Amino acid sequence: MSCNIEREPLLEMFIFETNQLLMQLEESVLESEKKHNYQLTIDEVFRVMHSIKSSSAMMLFNNISTLAHSVEDLYYFLRKEKPAEIDYGAITDLVLESADFIKRQIALIEKGEKSDEQPIDLTQKIKETLAKLKKEEIKTSPKVAFNFYQVNLCFEDGCQMENVRAFAVVHKLQEIASKIEYYPQNIEEDDETTEIIKKEGFHLSFSSHKTREEIEKFFSQIAFLKKLQIKQLNKYEDNKHINKSESKKEFSCCQKKNFISVHVQKVDQLLNLVGELVVAEAMVTKNPELAGLHLDSFYKAARQLGKISHELQDIAMSMRMLPLTDTFQKMKRLVRDMSRKIGKEVELEIYGQETEVDKNIIEHISDPLIHLIRNALDHGLENSMERKEKNKPVQGKIILSAKSIGGDVWITVQDDGKGIDKEKVVARALENGLIAPGEEKEMSEQQIHSLIFLPGFSTKEQVTEFSGRGVGMDVVLKNIEKLGGNILIESILGQGTIFSIKIPLTLAIIDGMTIKVGKASYTVPLTAIKQSFRALSEQIIIAPDGSESILVRGNCYPILRLHNFYKNITNIQSIEEGILMMVENDGQIICLFADCLLGQQQVVVKPLPKFIKKVDGLAGCTLLADGSISLILDISALIN
Repeated sequence: MSCNIEREPLLEMFIFETNQLLMQLEESVLESEKKHNYQLTIDEVFRVMHSIKSSSAMMLFNNISTLAHSVEDLYYFLRKEKPAEIDYGAITDLVLESADFIKRQIALIEKGEKSDEQPIDLTQKIKETLAKLKKEEIKTSPKVAFNFYQVNLCFEDGCQMENVRAFAVVHKLQEIASKIEYYPQNIEEDDETTEIIKKEGFHLSFSSHKTREEIEKFFSQIAFLKKLQIKQLNKYEDNKHINKSESKKEFSCCQKKNFISVHVQKVDQLLNLVGELVVAEAMVTKNPELAGLHLDSFYKAARQLGKISHELQDIAMSMRMLPLTDTFQKMKRLVRDMSRKIGKEVELEIYGQETEVDKNIIEHISDPLIHLIRNALDHGLENSMERKEKNKPVQGKIILSAKSIGGDVWITVQDDGKGIDKEKVVARALENGLIAPGEEKEMSEQQIHSLIFLPGFSTKEQVTEFSGRGVGMDVVLKNIEKLGGNILIESILGQGTIFSIKIPLTLAIIDGMTIKVGKASYTVPLTAIKQSFRALSEQIIIAPDGSESILVRGNCYPILRLHNFYKNITNIQSIEEGILMMVENDGQIICLFADCLLGQQQVVVKPLPKFIKKVDGLAGCTLLADGSISLILDISALIN
């Protein structure tokens, strides 16, 4: 089966669901390891592996099914027997190793290749672990019988803060009970739950090894208790008022939602058609044949059409928008595995993972983030001994966050490590011949920090598995620039470093300024434009080689004549007759010379046709309202 051939719907659904389940599994396991509360994930892992086992067996992927069955057996024992002494760290390693194996097989299936790797060693390790647990369980004392209870309690009128009192009950109950569920939920944060408790009481459902008399004694000691009802059950049952507890909800990533799976190609086709619709609507409403005609009803209908078409465009765009959740969650696994290998204690904090960006951007932002996280772990954070000597917490911290500002998304990777040593960076750059002697004296702090993005640059003395070869950070910069973004560095020596990535929300639609050069039209992304102005001939500086520059407020900027660069024929040759547009990328500025400005508009970006050879400085093309084609300029490429 070729990856270019459309897969059968059943296989497509199997791949999609398995990837989703593995993502949920990894997130749950890593979160439980972070909180040192492994019991909460036992049911989740069991459910996920049971689902993968069943679906892979149905699709005849027996290697995946066999491994999932082994993990399911292990967690069935943990769920049923609840052994006291367990090395959950080792079991977590087995689960993640199993997830990695299944991921590799799914990747092969997606490519249309044969998935025939057998997990013999891995299943053997799982069986040995299970056998060891069973052997130790036999040696332990007889299991304590658990009783199941439902409790409804009411507080005295006027006692106030019923939700806080209910939270205190739950907190105390955890000492003698498990599987605690309660209604109303969110009692700690939601003050509105106070009214629910006043009217309906506080409902609890739990299991405990305590007898009914001991449970009655426990609840009778609660202050301001007005009414108490205790019901003992033969087996564990959910109270009709009680949904899964908040702690359980943290790990339940697959709550039922109203959605359908649509192939991304169909979404792209829809977006293209909507773009065509917006252009066609503009061609009709701005038709020159309508000039001078009094068509009030027509223009009223046209305004309504324009409103609907733009709303349709927004909805089509939103269908391509995905949260950064999956991308950010992958970093948890990276931090866990790498921190173990290099022997550093590291905590990863994530904020703003619900921020949405275009699907194409998500596909390309993962690699830069992996490099930045690795850089923070290996270069930024000190080891435990060094952190103690500097009176820092032994556990290092990396903060990964995202937020939307206007039409851009800012993603930051921050660490509380040793920061960037500017003197060391400059010395290494001079040593490698990346800058000329004396050049560093004219460089700003930001420019010195940016030296780490040069190919071949590394301050690492020894080559390791993760760094030291001088590759990685230059890849980060190239990938970010391909997305039309840029990256900034802030660093304080001894305190830490912040990498801030600025990327557009989408690559499919941009706000641009259209300029005219001869008979050709070009669109410049608004995010790159600093200003547009008319210049005087006395402001122009001509170098001996014929290159032109302009002096603006004491600064000299090079001029790029677009008609010369793209071989356009135009009558506008004098600087005073045309217009200069100052554009910036990554701190570098040039001035583009064009005939005139045509206006600002939102345009749908389309790739250049394959039969057109790659042209420097072009990012794509778009259709204008009059039906003509405008080429979209790649400012980064033009400057470089």
